[in-house]
Amino acid sequence: MHPAYSVIAFTTASGAGYGLLVWLSLSILAGVPAWRPLPALLTLAIALALITVGLLSSTLHLGRPERAWRSLSQWRSSWLSREGVAAILTYVPALLLGAVWLGLDPRVAPAMLAGLAVLGALVTVWCTGMIYASLPTVPAWHQRITTPLYLLLALATGGLLLNLLLQFQGERLPALIAGTMLFLAAALWAKFRYWAGADSARRVTVAQATGLERFGAVRVMDPPHSRPNFVMREMGYRVARRHARRLRRLMLVLLFGLPLALLL
Repeated sequence: MHPAYSVIAFTTASGAGYGLLVWLSLSILAGVPAWRPLPALLTLAIALALITVGLLSSTLHLGRPERAWRSLSQWRSSWLSREGVAAILTYVPALLLGAVWLGLDPRVAPAMLAGLAVLGALVTVWCTGMIYASLPTVPAWHQRITTPLYLLLALATGGLLLNLLLQFQGERLPALIAGTMLFLAAALWAKFRYWAGADSARRVTVAQATGLERFGAVRVMDPPHSRPNFVMREMGYRVARRHARRLRRLMLVLLFGLPLALLL
């Protein structure tokens, strides 16, 4: 697939934001650290800002971004729609947590709000992964490891952000550092599993892509298009193998090697 920058920004920003929200909420449930209102509000604001920027950037990939709201109506059958609904619902407990730190009384226990925020964030990231994992027409994405990889990367990057923010406050949580390193290692293992599956994925036939295998051989009677179009531009992207290897090595250093070294 052609690397749409808006989708890349959405995946990285919202994933890190939801991961940060999960770790912040878990720290509240665990009772550590004893968050002061201002640092807690700042951390929550950064998490929600990343989530919001990511969600808004994802609409730039659409042909008609102003119609993005219509996708929410197909939640019964579409993982994209479920992701949108889950994302909106997750704002509720997160904003109510902010109200608690502002000194307001939302009449809901902070622990319950934190638990709902964790659930909403994990469900949203799961739906994001399923958007890709549910597509049999793209064998590189259609793997069991795809969605867990999204969750592991979100928790790893969110943990890194919270560690950074705590350093600015002069705080250090060994359990958070250990947890972040664990999720980074798990994400690294999952990434290698994903690459192995993507590299060995079989090409999809016309019959498989159309779901008409049970009727026998399927052939295209006429070429679908006579000139380049949106689908051909977006789905027909190729990158040289040598560049792919170089990009993978760069990603291993920046996403796993450097963060692990900094945490140590």
